[in-house]
Amino acid sequence: MGRGDLTHAEWVRLEPHLPAFGQRGGRWNDHRKVINGILFRVRAGIPWRDLPERFGSRKTVCERHRRWSADDTWDRILRAGQAGRRRPHGPDRVEHGQRRLDVLPCPPACGRGPEEEATRPEKRTMPRHHRPDEGLGRSRGGLTCKIHLAGEGGCRPLAFLLTPGQWGDAPQMIEVLERITVPRPQGGRPCTRPDHLGGDKAYSSRRNRRYLRRRQIKHTIPEPRDQRANRKRRGSKGGRPTGFTSGIYKRRNEVERTINRLKNSRAVATRYDKRAHVFHGTVTAAAVRLWLQS
Repeated sequence: MGRGDLTHAEWVRLEPHLPAFGQRGGRWNDHRKVINGILFRVRAGIPWRDLPERFGSRKTVCERHRRWSADDTWDRILRAGQAGRRRPHGPDRVEHGQRRLDVLPCPPACGRGPEEEATRPEKRTMPRHHRPDEGLGRSRGGLTCKIHLAGEGGCRPLAFLLTPGQWGDAPQMIEVLERITVPRPQGGRPCTRPDHLGGDKAYSSRRNRRYLRRRQIKHTIPEPRDQRANRKRRGSKGGRPTGFTSGIYKRRNEVERTINRLKNSRAVATRYDKRAHVFHGTVTAAAVRLWLQS
């Protein structure tokens, strides 16, 4: 077993959630060896052609990762791993009472935008996380991509969203929260609504606070100085002051630590994938590894 490969305990937890053999294309190569190759590339950020020979054909490893990124297999594995950390009885290993929101900017390694790609004929099926803009946009830092992330108390990601680098943070909060679906081991509806949400000033807006109040989600989001001055200027029409608890807000460092753990994977810290759905699968594979190590 090489450095970074799946341990026996991690493989036992992961194997029941993988696709069955014998589907189209005949019998697949061993899942464990291929997944180890995918995780090696995600951690090292190397080109697929430089993949060590012990993982088998680099084309097989690359195609398996691309296929699982397109058909939502990585997302299903992630949700299954999150459900496996919940206990049917007693306290949960997943801290559902707290959520944190933050953004991870990812500069792409390539210098071309999606508009410069040669036109290709449309395929019959559209990848699950396809984006016409490929999640790339030009901001002050050049061609960049953003990962809007929701994490929990154990420094593990729950849901994330890819957007171009120039997109704002506040408009993406609702979509990130609606992507949180943690299945219950005993069955039933998945957990989607946290008891408390924490975020920085970038997520402070009347639309977001109205959404959180409608879903009865307590939140700790500081109010920016300009919004506070505008509310006071309007008097009684400006609404009541927003609540803020500094003790709870201190725990927002948990999502920062989650981002730091994701950035240990070089293929996440720097985007090497051109297609948005493939890069989404790369981030999801890194998140699956964090859940397996917990």
